[in-house]
Amino acid sequence: MKKGKGVEVVIPPSQEPSEEKGDSSSPQSTRFSTRNASSKYDFVKVKVWLGDNADHYYVLSRFLLSRMLTVTKIPNHVAIKIALELKKLLIDNSLLDVSQSDLEANLFKLMERRGYGEEYIRRYKMMTRFHHQRVPFVILVCGTACAGKSTIATQLAQRLNLPNVLQTDMVYELLRTSTDAPLVSTPVWMRDFSSPEELITEFCRECRIVRKGLAGDLKKAMKDGKPIIIEGIHLDPSIYLMDKDNRESVNRLTNSHKTNEDPKVHGTSEVDSASVTVYSERDRSHPEMVSTEEGSSADQVAEVTNCLRSVKIADNISEHQDTKTNNSVKKEKPAPEPIIVPIVLRMAEFDHKALLEEWISTRTFGDKCLQQDQDKLISNLKTIQDYLCSFESQGLTVVNISATTFPQTLDWLHGYLLQCIERGISPESSAEPNRQSDVN
Repeated sequence: MKKGKGVEVVIPPSQEPSEEKGDSSSPQSTRFSTRNASSKYDFVKVKVWLGDNADHYYVLSRFLLSRMLTVTKIPNHVAIKIALELKKLLIDNSLLDVSQSDLEANLFKLMERRGYGEEYIRRYKMMTRFHHQRVPFVILVCGTACAGKSTIATQLAQRLNLPNVLQTDMVYELLRTSTDAPLVSTPVWMRDFSSPEELITEFCRECRIVRKGLAGDLKKAMKDGKPIIIEGIHLDPSIYLMDKDNRESVNRLTNSHKTNEDPKVHGTSEVDSASVTVYSERDRSHPEMVSTEEGSSADQVAEVTNCLRSVKIADNISEHQDTKTNNSVKKEKPAPEPIIVPIVLRMAEFDHKALLEEWISTRTFGDKCLQQDQDKLISNLKTIQDYLCSFESQGLTVVNISATTFPQTLDWLHGYLLQCIERGISPESSAEPNRQSDVN
C-alpha cells in the first residue's frame, strides 16, 4: 500500500484498545486477553516515512512511542494505552504506510481525547526537535553520600528516556586502586586536614582527576549528541559549567596563542571548551581552592589547563585547515551548543546524619573501619556538602530532598529539565512567561 497524503482517521469516541476489555471478574482471563491483544498488533509492521520526499522510513514501535510520551509528563500507564490505541487505529484502518506528519496528527488527537492537550503536544514537538538536532545534553547529579543521587539519577533516566547513567564512584574506585594510582588510597573524607579550605582543595583536585577519567564518555556524548546523566560524590559543578562569557574569553585567549604554540601538538581532543572554562570560572569564584600554598594542586591546575589549552588550539587549527580545504565544496554546519545542567542534592541535616551513620556502620576501606572516625567523617562530608551548595549563589540549582516529598521533587526536576532543554534548543522561548508552568 502506498503512503497517502494528509491521512487522518476519525476516532470513535468510545474506542479503547482491546487490552482494556475482558471479564474483570477473572484476573486470569484479563491477563491472557492483554497478552493476546498486544501480540496481535505487535506482529503487524507500520512503516512511518520521513524526509521531504518520503525516501526513508522507520517501523513504528509502541514501546518507544510510549517512552516518548512519558517524557512529556504523561503518566507511564496512560502513555502505554495511547501508544496501543494509535497502532490499533492505524492497523484497523489498513494504514500500514503513513507519513510522520499523519502519524503525529492522529497521535495528538488521541492525546487530546485523554485530556493531554496543548502543553503536552508542545513538549512532544519540542523533544522531537531536540532529538532531531542531536543536541548534547549532560545532567550532573551532585551531592555527598546518602543524598539520593543514584535514586534521582535512575528515576530521571526513566522519565526522560535517557539510556546512559555514569557513576563517578566507579571511576574513582578504579583510579584509587589501580597501579600508579593518581589518587590517595584513603578517600578524601576519611583523612585529616588542618582546615576546611585544605579539605576542599584536595576534594576539588580529586574531582578534576575523576573528570579526566570520564573524558572518553563525555567526548562520545558530545560528538554523537547523546544525552547522559553523571552522578556521584566526585562532581565539582564548576568543572562542567559552561558560561557563555567565559567561553568567549577562552576562545579569544586560545586565538591569541595560536602564533606562539606548535600547531603539531596532538591531544586526545576529548576535552571541550567547558573544560578550559572551568578553571577560570572557579579561580574567580573560589581563589582559595588553588592557592600557591597548595603547591601540588596549583601545579596540577596549571599543567591540566595548559594541556587542555594545547588540545583546544590543536583542534582549532585542524578545524581551520579542514574548513579552508573544503571551503569551495561545502561549509560545515556548526555543532549545537551542549546543554549542561548541574544539580546539587541537599537533605535536612538531621535526616542526612541518620542516613550517614547507617552508611558508615556498613563501610570499610581496606583494614580501616569507618565507625571509629564517625564524627570526623560526618564533619568532612558536611564541609563538602556546604561547598557544593555554595554554588547556589551563582545560580546553580540546589534541590532539597526528603522522603515525604520525593515524588513532588522528582516531578519538579522532570519539568525543570524539560525547561532547560527548551531553552537550549530555542533560547528565545525562555522569555515567554507561560513557560514557567512546566515546573510549578
